[in-house]
Amino acid sequence: MHQDYSEEDFDPDDQLRGKDVGVRSPTQDVNPSSQEAKDKKMSLEELKKMGRAERQRMREERRRQKSDSDSESEYLVGKLAEIALTVREPDPVEGTGLIYDERMLKHKNLWDDHHPENPARISGPFKRCCELGLIDRCVRLEAQYSTEDMILLQHSQMLIETLKQTTEMNLEELRAKAIKYDSIYLNNSSYECALLSLGSTVELMEQILKRKVRNGMAIIRPPGHHAMTEEFNGFCFFNNVAIAAKHALENLKLKKILIIDWDVHHGQGTQQMFYNDPRVLYFSIHRYEFGKFWPNLRESDYDFIGEGKGLGYNINVPLNQIGMADHDYLAIFHQILMPIASEFDPELVLISAGYDCAIGCPEGQMGVTPAAFAHLTHKVMSLAQGRVAVILEGGYCLKSLTESAAMTLRTLLGDPCPRIPPSQEPCDSVTESILNVIKVLRPHWKCLQYQGFTSDPCPYEEVNQLPPKPDVQFMDVENKPKEYPECLEPYPVEEYYEEDRKCSPIIDRLIAKTNLDKAKHRTCIAYDEGMRAHYTSSSYYHPEAPDRITRIFDKHTEWGLTQRCTRVETRMATEAELALIHSTTYLDEIKSLEDKNPFELKKLERKFQSIYLCRDSYFCARMAAGFVLDVVDNVMTGQSQNGVAIVRPPGHHAECTEAMGFCFFNNVAIAAKYAQNKYNVKKVLIVDWDIHHGNGTQRQFYDDPSVLFISLHRYDRGFFYPSSPQGCPTMVGKGEGTGFNVNIAWNNGPMGDSEYIAAFQQIVMPIAYEFGPELVLVSAGFDAALGDPLGNYLVTPLGYGHMTHMLSSLANGRVILALEGGYHLAAIANSMAMCTSILLGDACPHLPYTEPKDSAVQCIRDVLDVQKNHWKSLKFRVNIKTKEDNEEDHLKAKESQRTMEDEEDEEKMNELAKKLTDIQVTEDSSNPREDVVIQNSDGSSEKSSKEIMDEMKEPMEASSKGADNPVTKGEGGKKHTVEGEDPGSLCAKGGEVRGAEGGRQPSDATPLSANDVLKQLETQGHTQMFAVTPLPWCPHLDTVTPVPRGRIDTGAPCEECGDVTENWICLVCYKVFCSRFVNEHMLMHGVMEEHLMCLSFSDLSVWCYGCDHYIDNVALFHAKNAAHCDKFGSSLPTPPSLSQT
Repeated sequence: MHQDYSEEDFDPDDQLRGKDVGVRSPTQDVNPSSQEAKDKKMSLEELKKMGRAERQRMREERRRQKSDSDSESEYLVGKLAEIALTVREPDPVEGTGLIYDERMLKHKNLWDDHHPENPARISGPFKRCCELGLIDRCVRLEAQYSTEDMILLQHSQMLIETLKQTTEMNLEELRAKAIKYDSIYLNNSSYECALLSLGSTVELMEQILKRKVRNGMAIIRPPGHHAMTEEFNGFCFFNNVAIAAKHALENLKLKKILIIDWDVHHGQGTQQMFYNDPRVLYFSIHRYEFGKFWPNLRESDYDFIGEGKGLGYNINVPLNQIGMADHDYLAIFHQILMPIASEFDPELVLISAGYDCAIGCPEGQMGVTPAAFAHLTHKVMSLAQGRVAVILEGGYCLKSLTESAAMTLRTLLGDPCPRIPPSQEPCDSVTESILNVIKVLRPHWKCLQYQGFTSDPCPYEEVNQLPPKPDVQFMDVENKPKEYPECLEPYPVEEYYEEDRKCSPIIDRLIAKTNLDKAKHRTCIAYDEGMRAHYTSSSYYHPEAPDRITRIFDKHTEWGLTQRCTRVETRMATEAELALIHSTTYLDEIKSLEDKNPFELKKLERKFQSIYLCRDSYFCARMAAGFVLDVVDNVMTGQSQNGVAIVRPPGHHAECTEAMGFCFFNNVAIAAKYAQNKYNVKKVLIVDWDIHHGNGTQRQFYDDPSVLFISLHRYDRGFFYPSSPQGCPTMVGKGEGTGFNVNIAWNNGPMGDSEYIAAFQQIVMPIAYEFGPELVLVSAGFDAALGDPLGNYLVTPLGYGHMTHMLSSLANGRVILALEGGYHLAAIANSMAMCTSILLGDACPHLPYTEPKDSAVQCIRDVLDVQKNHWKSLKFRVNIKTKEDNEEDHLKAKESQRTMEDEEDEEKMNELAKKLTDIQVTEDSSNPREDVVIQNSDGSSEKSSKEIMDEMKEPMEASSKGADNPVTKGEGGKKHTVEGEDPGSLCAKGGEVRGAEGGRQPSDATPLSANDVLKQLETQGHTQMFAVTPLPWCPHLDTVTPVPRGRIDTGAPCEECGDVTENWICLVCYKVFCSRFVNEHMLMHGVMEEHLMCLSFSDLSVWCYGCDHYIDNVALFHAKNAAHCDKFGSSLPTPPSLSQT
C-alpha cells in the first residue's frame, strides 16, 4: 500500500539515525501488489524531492552554525560512540597461598652447628611475616609429601633410593655418603624434609592453577635448583621448581612456563632439565665472575642460550663483580626480563627465590635491599594473569633473608611497594652483561631491538669479546672430584659471617627507614553528575560530551568497582588554588561566563581553540579541578592508597592564560603544585598518556626539576593536534629543568598496546625509578584507545591496565588518575574501569604480545638518543658489534617472519570476506534485522558484523580523509592549504592550529588498516564468525541490471568526492559513490536517482535503501562474483540454482 511522505511526517534526522524512512514494516506482505507498483513512481518522485530539500537544509544549517566539523564527522563520532567493546570483568580469583611446615626444621647439619643452610632459614622469615601481620592475611595451605612418581619426572630411581637409605644411617655413614656430593650434608630426616619441600611446591602450584588462590609463597627447605637428574648438589636434593614445572607441562597440560631464578648461584640443575625445551623459559641472574664463582661452570655464561627447539629459551645474566645493587637488578628486569617475558607470554611464573643476593649475605656479597624484592615481585605479577608461585631457595644472612622474604609476601598480598631511593647509574659491569645477553638473544626475540646493531665496536669493550676468559678453570667432567671432603669441615664462622656483621647495622637502618604504612582504603574515587552541565547546544555529536563521565562511572558500578572504592566529597577548587597555575585575568574571564547570554558565549568561543562555552562551564571546570585536589588530599593524608578522578572538562591543554583543546583549568598541573605546597612533596611524576600532547602541563613545569613530565602522544611530525613543535622529543626542558621533560612522540601510526608497553619498559619506568617520585599523577586520556574517533590508535583496556600496574610500583603506591580525553564511550568506560581495577589490586589481564611497529621502535630509539644524555638508566642505547653474516641472517629471519604474518593476515581477511559474502540464506521473520555476528572463543559477548566492519572502516576513513585532502580545517571552519609543505615546517612556520577534533596526517603516515583492527579483535578473544539471515528477497531486485563488461573495479573512487576509503557501487547504473560514513554520496544518489540497490566494496554485501536491509539473493550473484574476482582474484562458488541452468 502506498505510504504518504508528507513533510509533517518526514524527519530527516531519522534517515541519519538509520531509522526506516518510507519503508514497509516487517509485518507487511513481502509480495508487492499491482497498486503498489503503480504508486511506486509517485513515492520515489516525492522521495527525490525531499532528498533535494534535505540537502539544501543541511547546507543552510552548516552555514548558520559555522561548525568546526561537518555533519559527516558528527555522524561518524556519534556512530562510533554507539559501538560496544567487549572487555571481561576483573578476574575474581583472590587470595595469596602460603605453605610453611615446622617438620622441615628437622633437616640440619649434625657435624656443623653453624652451617649456613640451617632451620632458621625458614623459621626466621615465617616469624617476621607473623610480626608484620602477613600470615593471618594468607590462605594457609597444608604441606604435602611428594610421591615417587612426581620425583621421577626429573630424577632417577637410583637417586631416590640413595636419599631414602639415609633414613636408617648412622652419623659415620651419613658423613661417608655426603662426601660424595658437592656441598651436601645429610641426616635421618633429610629424605622426609625433601619430600615435604617438593610436595609443598607442587601443592602451591596446583592451588594456583586450580584458581583457589591467585598467587603464593612456599617457605620451604631444603632448596632445589642445583639438584640434577642423577646428583645431589649445593644443599639441594630434589629440584622442586623443575619438577613442579614438568608436572604442569606433562600432567596439567600447560604450554608455557617462566622460571625466574634470582638466587645468587646459577641454578644449573634447572637449566639442564629444560635446556632443549621451548615450553620453559629459564631466566637466571647469578654471580659468575667470568666462571670463578661456584658452581664454576662454563654453561653458566651468557652465551649458553639453549639448544635444539629450546634455542633462545635459556637466559643467563652473569654478574661479574660483587656489590650489585637495586639499580643493577632493576636494569636487568627493564632491559631483558620483562620485555622477553612479555613476548614469551607464560601461563605460570615460578620464582626460584634465593635471597643470597640480598645485602649482607656472605655467599653473594651483593647489595640488593629487602624493599627491592617487593619491586621485582611486583613487576613479575603483571605476567600470567598474576599466577606467580615464589619458592624459597637460598639466602644465608638471616636478617636480610627474613626481611626480603617478608617484602615479597607483602607484595603478593597486594600491599604497595615500599618507596626505594632514586636509582643510581647501573654499573659498567652489569651494563656489559646486559648488552652481551641482548647480543646473543636478539635473533630469537623480537623485543630486543633498541640498540644499534652495526659493524662498529661497542663502547663497552667486554661486549666486543667472546667468552671464556683464558685464565679461568671451569668445573667439567674431566676435573670433577670424586669426593668433596671439605663438606665435612665446619664453616669458618668468623671469616664467613664477616659480611653479615659488617652489613647488620646497614640492614637495621634500611628496615627502620622503609615505609610500610598502608592506607585505610585502597582506592578513592571522585565523580559527580554536576559536571554534565558543561555542554554544547550547537553540535549534537560533539566528542567532549557529558555522557563521557556517566558511561565511565556506570561501568565502574557494573563491575562492582564503586562499591570497593571510597567516594570523595564534592568540592569546588578555590580561586587561590586555580591561581597556582592560571592568571587572575584569565580566571576572571572564565568566571564571567556565568553572566553571558548565548550570543556572547558564541562570540567568545571564537577567541579560543577547540572550545565550546555555556554558562555552567566555569562551574564544571572548578568542580573538575576541585575533585582532583580532593583525591590528592585523600591520598596524601593516608586515607586512600591511590585514587581515580572521573572528571570533565579535561585540563592538560589549558595554558596559564588560555583555554584550548576542550580544556579550561589544568587539573593535573594544579594538583601537582597543590601537593607540593600543602604536603611538601619534593618530587612529582606526571605521566600523560592522552593521545594529544599535554602542551599546557609541559609549559608549566618546563624549567622545574621537581616535576618530571612524560608524555606519550601522537605527533605525526607536528601535524597532529596541538600541532606544535613543543611535542617533539628534543624538547627536554630548560635551565634547571633540563632533562625533566620527556616527549615520546609517535609518528607513522597507528600505535597499540605493544608500542606503548615497549615505551614504558624502555623509557618511562627506567627514568621514573631514577627520578624517584613521591607522587604519581596520570593525565589519563583514553583517546589512544581502539575505536576512538579522534585518535585512531589501537590501545586496548588491557594495555591501559598494564601501564597502570607498572606505575603503581612507584611512590609507595601513591598514584592518581585524572580523566583527560577519550571520545569513544565504550572504550573510555572499559579502559578507565580497567585502570581502577588494577589500582584496587586486581590481577593484570592477559595481554598477548605483538611485535612493535618499526616506526615505533625508531621513535623509541630517537627518544633514547636524546634522553640518555640526561638519564643514566638509559645508557644501554649503544652500538653492539655484530658479524655481517649474522646480521644478514637476522634480517632474513625477520623478513621471513613478516612475510608469514602478511600471508596469515591476507588469509584471515580473505576468510572474513568470504564469510561475509558467501552467506547461507534462510528467512527469519521473527528477527529480520539479525546480522553477521562475531563471538568470543568462550561463546560470550557477540557483536554484529556491521559493528565490527564499522570499527575497521571508520578509523581508516578518519585517517585517510586527513591524509588525502590537501585542505585541513582550523578553528571556526577556516581552511588553510598545507599541500607541498615540508612535514616539519608546519609548526616552525607558525601555521594555523587545527582543532582538537582532528588533524592532518603527513603524506607518509600509515593509516589504520583493517588488519590492524582485526589483530586487536583477535587479541581480545574474537575468534569465530557466524553469518545469519539477510533478507532473501526484496521488491527492488528487479531493478538490478547486468554488470557492464562483466567486471567491477573495487578500487574505483567516489565519482563525487574522489574518496577511496569506503565506496559502494550502484547495481542499477554501476556508478561508484562513497558511504554514509564518508560523504553520503551513495545515499544521496539512491534517493535522488531512485537507484536503491548497491554493493559494498568493503565486505561485498548488498544493501537496499528501499527496504533498509541487507539482501542476499541469487539475482545478485553475478555482481558479487565480479567484485570478488577483482578484489581477491578468485571466483565465488556458483549457487546450485545457477549451475543447473
